[in-house]
Amino acid sequence: MHIAWLGKKYPFCGNVTYSREITNALLDRGYQVSFLHFATEDTKLDKWPEFHEVSLPCIYKSQGFTIPTLKSSKVLSQALQKLEPDIVHASLTLSPLDFLLPEICEELNIPLVATFHAQFDSKPRNIKSGTQFLAYQFYAPFLANYDRVIIFSEIQKDLLTKLGVPSKKVAVIPNGVDVDKYSPGVSNLKTELNASRVFLYLGRISTEKNVESLLKAWKHSDMGNDSCLAIVGDGPLAPSLQMFYGDVKGVSWFGYVSDEQRRIEILRGADVFILPSLVEGLSLALLEAMSSGLACVATDAGADGEVLEKGAGIILNTHNVTSQLQTLLPVFRDHPELNILLGQKARQRVLERYTLSRNITQLEMLYAEVVRERNPLSSLI
Repeated sequence: MHIAWLGKKYPFCGNVTYSREITNALLDRGYQVSFLHFATEDTKLDKWPEFHEVSLPCIYKSQGFTIPTLKSSKVLSQALQKLEPDIVHASLTLSPLDFLLPEICEELNIPLVATFHAQFDSKPRNIKSGTQFLAYQFYAPFLANYDRVIIFSEIQKDLLTKLGVPSKKVAVIPNGVDVDKYSPGVSNLKTELNASRVFLYLGRISTEKNVESLLKAWKHSDMGNDSCLAIVGDGPLAPSLQMFYGDVKGVSWFGYVSDEQRRIEILRGADVFILPSLVEGLSLALLEAMSSGLACVATDAGADGEVLEKGAGIILNTHNVTSQLQTLLPVFRDHPELNILLGQKARQRVLERYTLSRNITQLEMLYAEVVRERNPLSSLI
């Protein structure tokens, strides 16, 4: 089967990780993959597979959205005509091209699957979650025209079906992580930071990630000389947060870490992973931390609370995150046995539900089903 994948290679975000991991795994299982994307930067350091690529012209691209040029749809249509794939899988980049894809693929008689990454909160508890709900309302009429829409949780499916996307077109396939690559192991991080306890945030530094609540909690918790908070990532709020919290005791700013092995080393060296987001989809960074054996703390935004339920981690409410973390941070500092226990439970939860292998198997079944619906006589599997 030949899969035309439309996604992102840059700048770094969950969509980029998703596209890289899934396409690598599909190639490993013997599929032919062509990659269509807006990025032109060299991202080979992140171990992208070798496949046929098509660059689509754009005016602007960011972690959150992409603005294509007026001719991008024509370039895409011509590329698909030439490639003649069996199916198109769009890891939606939140761009105007998302709305034109169904028409383009219908004209070419190519089945179309989308993964909808838009973050959400099941309850409109803050301005940011309300804004994200508007994105769902805006996208729903267009998603109804895709052959299938992949989302990450039943909560997300309920939301889309209430907004008019037919239930039969919505497939729940949670994110998956390579549990052999992201696993507990040896790291020199604590020696590097001269700390006996390392707390970690890894991800974008933007409004919806609510990193300032974590920094405020750390500042007012008096964590002592042996504890360190590692902030790994970059984003629009990074300069201002470093300005205000750059001299806070125990906070170490790593910036964006492009090398995957370095990120794995950081994960293996940390004790506690904290994700204070106001809205989420299903955080790959959270799954990677869980798979690496870290005790995990996350808000119940998006599907993250569902991942940590029933003892796999600590779940916070998106209200008053700072005060909740002020209570929790000293507990994790003073009780290393709690870190170990929660880390073991987190790893086990990923092994049971969120492996990349399981994700790809579900994806294979979905592809075969969609292709058969479009062409009942197809011999593709």
